[in-house]
Amino acid sequence: MNTIRQGGWGLKAAGVVGLVFGLLTIFSGGTALFGGEAARAAVGNAVPFVLWFNFAAGFFYVVAGLGLLLNRSWAAWLSIAIAVATVLVLAAFGLHVAGGGLYEMRTVGAMLLRAAVWAVIAAISWRSMRR
Repeated sequence: MNTIRQGGWGLKAAGVVGLVFGLLTIFSGGTALFGGEAARAAVGNAVPFVLWFNFAAGFFYVVAGLGLLLNRSWAAWLSIAIAVATVLVLAAFGLHVAGGGLYEMRTVGAMLLRAAVWAVIAAISWRSMRR
């Protein structure tokens, strides 16, 4: 089946959140990666692999959000993959920190927020798909 039969308002809300979250992620990550000297200085001790992952993931967030808004079952699977990938990068980031690597405390909060948001979106989309 290509579509989720009964998307409901929860799935639509998850799609909107994913889409907006993705656009904001692309903007902020793009500014940090490709902005001027002041933008790069503002990120402080950003961890490069986390920064690049988040920027690239933003494009997948947008695709997943649009797919959820269109009730596409592949978007539920993509949401689950995003959640899993985010948790794996969070774990790698944790190893980086535990190993004495430089980091910004706001990265901890941002990664925990990303993991939580995508875990909720994945759960909502999975539940909608299983109906």
